[in-house]
Amino acid sequence: MHEGHVWLAGAGPGDRGHLTLYALCGLIQADIIVYDALVDPGVLGLARPTAVLEFAGKRGGRPSIHQSDISARLVALAREGHRVLRLKGGDPYVFGRGAEEALVLAQNGIPFRIIPGLTAGLAGLAAAGIPATMRGVNQAIVLATGHSAEGEADPVAALDWAALARLGQPIVLYMSVRNLGVIAGRLIAGGMRADMPAAAISRAASPEQTLLVGTLATLPDLLDRHPLPTPALIVIGGIVAMRDALGGLAADAMAVLETF
Repeated sequence: MHEGHVWLAGAGPGDRGHLTLYALCGLIQADIIVYDALVDPGVLGLARPTAVLEFAGKRGGRPSIHQSDISARLVALAREGHRVLRLKGGDPYVFGRGAEEALVLAQNGIPFRIIPGLTAGLAGLAAAGIPATMRGVNQAIVLATGHSAEGEADPVAALDWAALARLGQPIVLYMSVRNLGVIAGRLIAGGMRADMPAAAISRAASPEQTLLVGTLATLPDLLDRHPLPTPALIVIGGIVAMRDALGGLAADAMAVLETF
């Protein structure tokens, strides 16, 4: 039996056209693919025919597999001698809990490799016609999560929102739709303009991508009145206003770009 190992890979956001070549190689070579809820079905269609597919999805607010059980499963499969592809949406090291799984593998002496993926917080913006950076608009960009650990009385206590408001740079929020009203209130209280452009991007970089555009003050109410399918990103900052100038032609070009 050959020595088992694990590839911790990101599938990128949305459809399979956002895969890296390394991730594709993992799909073609893996014996077992342990995949998340955010992995597009078209990605799994690229796996070799004999590969075993195991679902290990975790979605907020729904019954799901415990993180410790997923990590233990990866260790067990590798010890059985399998080539394991642990496939996550986006990038495994950006709010994907990939580092937690890598730590367990390292502690158990399991060989592993990280295969980076396009994170939704950057690629998803581009797919929606919003640049992550723009000369004269911003000098930095903040990627943050919009909820605290389970059991916290304050759902957004983990971050100093007033400090982020004072920073004056765009903020991209993962997993934040449920708490956006609270977050918006704290950013405004911290000094951010209530009329700061803001957008919600649902199912970013996929054919089902949907966008709601408003301001920091109005976006929470817009989402209440027009709920979007999850997962959804929130982006707040002057870069959102660039979409009017950039979004239309980018969408036209995408319509004629063929992927495999």
